[in-house]
Amino acid sequence: MTRNAAIVLLICSALAACSKTDGFGASGKLQRNVPFGADAREQGVDGLLVGHRLMEAGEYELALKAYLRAAGEQGMNADVLSAIGSANLKLGRLGQAEQILRRALEADETSVPALNNLGCVLMERGKAGEARLVFQQAFALDSGQSDSIRENLKLAIARTSPAVYDPEQDEKPVMKLVRRGHGTYVLLSQL
Repeated sequence: MTRNAAIVLLICSALAACSKTDGFGASGKLQRNVPFGADAREQGVDGLLVGHRLMEAGEYELALKAYLRAAGEQGMNADVLSAIGSANLKLGRLGQAEQILRRALEADETSVPALNNLGCVLMERGKAGEARLVFQQAFALDSGQSDSIRENLKLAIARTSPAVYDPEQDEKPVMKLVRRGHGTYVLLSQL
């Protein structure tokens, strides 16, 4: 018998020995090489709740996965879509976030979190005028109760309104003192 044939025979006999036990050890008890599954009779933790906690912890990718799991359990309602959109916003996926948040508003046009998050996306994308309108709608629906929406609205208004007086943007006038004759001076300005 050649060496290769001996190796093949040894491998075949080892495989045959494994298949004879059918998962049962020498003692006759079932041996598992995979972990036990979850108890299907118990209720799992809500995916939205898990996602919200992960967002607070700064784990945006994991939060997105939890929100997607919630979408599988609850369906694509306005709350789930708003949460998915906010996770995409935190991940810097502004186009996806805007699209998903608009879908959330199609599902429920009075969803204050979806309006606020859409306003944030629009501000990030440089659409301050549209963001201002969205924040105004969120502020009205929330009856002015949320400080964050109020601050977002103030920022959007500041970015869309022309400044009446901003001392940092105004150039200081250049003044020169010019002598005219003996002891007479004229102050010139470029205003």
